[in-house]
Amino acid sequence: MKLKTIATSFLALGLLAGTVSAQAADYAFDKKGAHQFVQFRVQHLGYSWLYGRFNDFDGNFSYDAEQPEKAKVSVKIDTSSVDTNHAERDKHIRSDDFLNVDKFPEATFTSTSFDGKTLKGDLTLHGVTKPVDIAIEKIGEGEDPWGGYRAGFEGRTTFKMADFGIKKDLGPKSADVEMILSVEGVRTKGEVKK
Repeated sequence: MKLKTIATSFLALGLLAGTVSAQAADYAFDKKGAHQFVQFRVQHLGYSWLYGRFNDFDGNFSYDAEQPEKAKVSVKIDTSSVDTNHAERDKHIRSDDFLNVDKFPEATFTSTSFDGKTLKGDLTLHGVTKPVDIAIEKIGEGEDPWGGYRAGFEGRTTFKMADFGIKKDLGPKSADVEMILSVEGVRTKGEVKK
């Protein structure tokens, strides 16, 4: 009798574990609706900020609000889509002084861990891969008016251009890049607890 009770308990735990793992949901970035942004800013000579963005990027993430530590994120950026609202400057940023887009047409980020506030992962830029920490803010999640389910997040990180092999010296005030990633994902599969 005891053995049967133990076996039943293990079966119930197994079913519960299966239910919990089924709660994670996968999301694709809402590229079609353009509810996503990769923006950056760099100080210009220490006197002002130069703002820019990448117009073409895509990605996906997996997220469960009850188990945020299991979140995973993957992003791919077309480096030639850089846009600072100035054609000549964009041409220079695409050159081998900076992004060298002919040689390195893509930048990527793949997460390695998440503690609910900081997303750690590997950023590949200019052919160099380095670990970065991204501070994450959850904006919200819920059903949309079209029968889908969405979740949105914003992340911020700062890194030195030189760490990624970009050696152009614009002065000490311009050594760091601040990057902001804002995404809205549309659930593609998985269950979400109501």
